[in-house]
Amino acid sequence: MAAAFRKGVVGVTRKNGFSLQQRSLSSGYGFLLRPRPLPIILVTGGGYLGYKHYKRRGQKEDGAPPSLAASTEVALYRSVPTRLLSRAWGRLNGVELPNWLRRPVYTLYIWKFGVNMQEAAVEDLDHYRNLGEFFRRRLKPAVRPLCTSCCLTSPADGMILHFGRVKNSEVEQVKGVTYSLESFLGPQRSQSNEPSSSFSDLLLSSPENDLFHVVVYLSPGDYHGFHSPTDWRVELRRHFPGSLMSVSPSVAHWIKGLFCFNERVVLTGQWQHGFFSLTAVGATNVGSIRVYFDRELHTNTPHYSKGTFFDRSYVDQVLKVAGEGCVASLNKGGVVLHKGEAVGEFNLGSTIVLLFEAPKDFSFNLQPGQRIRVGEGLCSL
Repeated sequence: MAAAFRKGVVGVTRKNGFSLQQRSLSSGYGFLLRPRPLPIILVTGGGYLGYKHYKRRGQKEDGAPPSLAASTEVALYRSVPTRLLSRAWGRLNGVELPNWLRRPVYTLYIWKFGVNMQEAAVEDLDHYRNLGEFFRRRLKPAVRPLCTSCCLTSPADGMILHFGRVKNSEVEQVKGVTYSLESFLGPQRSQSNEPSSSFSDLLLSSPENDLFHVVVYLSPGDYHGFHSPTDWRVELRRHFPGSLMSVSPSVAHWIKGLFCFNERVVLTGQWQHGFFSLTAVGATNVGSIRVYFDRELHTNTPHYSKGTFFDRSYVDQVLKVAGEGCVASLNKGGVVLHKGEAVGEFNLGSTIVLLFEAPKDFSFNLQPGQRIRVGEGLCSL
């Protein structure tokens, strides 16, 4: 019977053409599929990561501290083509939805992620032509009052993952899980004439100051714009191409140095106390990071060299630049930003990391895991 079946297959191929016959002879059976590496990677990698997530969840319920990912597990995760998937997601977001489909799709998203449409500048769901416009919706001006009594305010809506003082040039992305300050920011010039003994010292302009940090995680349901947290001057933009792994709290607890692996845009400059930086960290489906006053920035491009970064200096430029919701001025010292001013946006949700110099008695007025909104105070200084 098997011989008859094979004979029948060959007969059909001879009748219908050479190409099908070629496939029958090479595979043995015409209906067998050739192995495809990408689906195999997605299925096996996704299944393994799902198992690890389930295992970490069980550890959390038992009260045991979750284990960190091994280097092989991180390599497996990074082998998943998240950059390609994010670009595909970006194109899908730009597809115009028919009017009859907009309300059901956006209503499902609102229900799933708890979006507060009463804060949106346009509440009518039929107004948003595609998912991208809905993700990047603007807010009513009055719904984000700016705290005037605090020198530092939240740059985004989201959840406080971690905050505190930088110690030994290591920064905590969540409690107990750190990453290297040098790997995150890249090489820096010393701001003082004193010989430095650590990377942190390179950033400090005064021995009376320390470095501090705060991490804000934006969930998919949050407002996706980010704003200037203080009055400061941006001198340099540094773009690190990289992976686009998830930056959700569960993954941040699992992968050490997660923010150093992912694509990110670092804005560095000066504020009233010295060094100041704002970093927008990309994530899965968040390959696009926009900075309104920098039209030369292009993130999640198809090709990049591992370990590279690209700098653009704003010093010694005299011109006016404008973007959506932002009118920034460039002078010889850099881009001048004012507290609460719109700086840029993500195409979904991600993470903002603030690293800055401040007096040693600086203290945060925050709690880990608390919800925060743009313009709310971060400190008690």
